[in-house]
Amino acid sequence: MKLKHYRAADMRQALRLVREAQGPDAVILSTRRVNGGVEVVAAVDYDNDGGVDTYGRDVEANASGGVDARTSESRPHSSVATAHVQGRDRDVARGRQETTERDFADFARQFANDRFELPEYGSDVNEELRTLRRMLETQLATLAWNDLSRRAPVQTELLKELTVLGLAQDLAAELVAQLPARLELAEAHRLSLALIARRIAVIDERWLDSGGVVAMVGATGVGKTTLIAKLAARWLLRHGPRDIALISTDSIRIGAQEQIHTLGRLLGVPAYATDGPGELPQLLDHLDDKRLVLIDTAGYSQRDPRLAEELATLAAASDRLETSLVVSAASQAGAIEEAVERFAPAQPRSCVLTKLDEATSLGGSLSMLIRSQLPLAYVTDGQRVPEDISPARAHQLVARAVELPRKAGAEADEDLLRRRFGGVAHALA
Repeated sequence: MKLKHYRAADMRQALRLVREAQGPDAVILSTRRVNGGVEVVAAVDYDNDGGVDTYGRDVEANASGGVDARTSESRPHSSVATAHVQGRDRDVARGRQETTERDFADFARQFANDRFELPEYGSDVNEELRTLRRMLETQLATLAWNDLSRRAPVQTELLKELTVLGLAQDLAAELVAQLPARLELAEAHRLSLALIARRIAVIDERWLDSGGVVAMVGATGVGKTTLIAKLAARWLLRHGPRDIALISTDSIRIGAQEQIHTLGRLLGVPAYATDGPGELPQLLDHLDDKRLVLIDTAGYSQRDPRLAEELATLAAASDRLETSLVVSAASQAGAIEEAVERFAPAQPRSCVLTKLDEATSLGGSLSMLIRSQLPLAYVTDGQRVPEDISPARAHQLVARAVELPRKAGAEADEDLLRRRFGGVAHALA
């Protein structure tokens, strides 16, 4: 084996010498500090016999930083000299092999302590390592998914169906893990949907039966005002206009206060407008004789810095006040989860799903209901007042969620399934 020594003022210059002399395929065998610089031992061809070459400058003799190259090769002139040189080379190689591990440890410590500069291509190497890691993770996930498909075909088929449904990855894996072993696919499918429905909390129509003070909170455009109109119209059909009042605290949206007054005139019920939730305590004391008070709040963006303060003020307005989170089922799953988090300062006790008729998937809504455990009060699926509103029924909502992708002909992508469940396949088998 032909070893080559490179000496330079720092590691950057030494590695540049290695690249220039031996190319990108060179193997670094060892590195060490010498007086005035570093020494690197490299090899590129393990099949050729030869001597030990030294490249670089004599750092003790030339302190100016210039880099010279000199090569010393053994040129035997007799069989005795040849044997001597070959024996010397074998001794050098053996000595270098014994110290490689120790020298590499020194190199690692120097690297960690930043005792020399990183090579120019360090960032590229790091990026290649990250790419290799991603490729390895993908390959391992593929192997795990394929193994799960062979050993547990029913579970993998259910994971496909739940993915098409739009259910969150962790919830899908958790549901499948709860199923008994050795079920037929049809039975496992029915049981998984029943488990989803069982984990969704619902409440009865206590607002329309017993009344209350209910404030609807939610992001802009989720349908809070239309929801209040539907609930008020339903109350009138059951109880008449005497014991109901409408309030709007929305002083941001143009025409919001005029809209609540118009709705009150159309229904023949009293309607009030305030400049914010801070005026609610006094107004609610005035409306103490009303059985049902519906409050329409301003629709803030989920990232509005004023949102938390406004919601906290609303929640503290009255002990009688109950807040309900209004969520659009047509929103993306991430937006729905964020809405639950951002509107938490209002301390909602229930939620309402709107715009089911506009949704292409209900998986995000189902995931939110299971995770948050907010009881679902009503669902709405249109603009008609008061027809397009229904009391919440968990099994009906799950059935509708299954029907949406079936009508659209949606299918789960195999590559997506491998990425989502390859890492937990061992726990599902």
